[in-house]
Amino acid sequence: MTNDELRQRFNPDGSLLRRQQMRMLELLQVVDDICRRHGISYWLSSGTLIGAVRHGGFIPWDDDLDIEMMRDDYLRLIDILPRELPPTMALQTHDTDPAYFFCYAKVRDRRSRLSEGNNYDRAWREQGIYIDILPLERQRMWLHRLSEKTIGHMYKVWRTSTDDAKALRSVRRIFEINEHGLYPLFRLLNKALGAHIITSGLGLPYHKPRYAEDIFPLTTLPFEGIPFPVPHDYDHHLRLLFGDYMQLPDLDSLQPHVGTLEFL
Repeated sequence: MTNDELRQRFNPDGSLLRRQQMRMLELLQVVDDICRRHGISYWLSSGTLIGAVRHGGFIPWDDDLDIEMMRDDYLRLIDILPRELPPTMALQTHDTDPAYFFCYAKVRDRRSRLSEGNNYDRAWREQGIYIDILPLERQRMWLHRLSEKTIGHMYKVWRTSTDDAKALRSVRRIFEINEHGLYPLFRLLNKALGAHIITSGLGLPYHKPRYAEDIFPLTTLPFEGIPFPVPHDYDHHLRLLFGDYMQLPDLDSLQPHVGTLEFL
């Protein structure tokens, strides 16, 4: 199918999904402007990067948007964002939204409300349309896999909860132990052992390796008609992560992230 045919099937102008995509694009433009003004490097990632390469914008059925950056830049950005985001947007981390327990940040739109199919977001303060901001770190892969195991129980407690108040206390306790105890120790070990592989930050359940020579220096690609940063060798980068990413998936078995969405 051509891109035009896919657009007509999944996200024609005026559709709820297309309105969501345009709101995510607005969030990205604000974050991009802040990153440029402060010299913070980031790039489009995952399905967002595939969309830029394969479709020149959003994958027509995609209902999320991901960017990545190295952890030092990530820490700078989440320090800056609360001061520089407009009132219609909010940074979401465990520090700004104590019920939020993911180890990466979201920038949320405050003029919409959505619920995700996994129901993880049911107690979060911010529930608008969002983009994900994912930190990357240089790590030994076995340490990263160990960090994935430390969050598994936290996800299970929340997913199977019959008492959200009790479950939330448990989830917060596990998060604090990881964030202020285990993960600093893991970072010291990575530094001492000389970690070279770049992968998702500690506590993120994605461990496929990335390589600096594929990412840097960054280049740009048009995404919805606007140039945004992407990895230097984005083709090799994507093939390592996703295989033949130019091949369309089974269009009849797509699973959306979003359960319900309304614009306020």
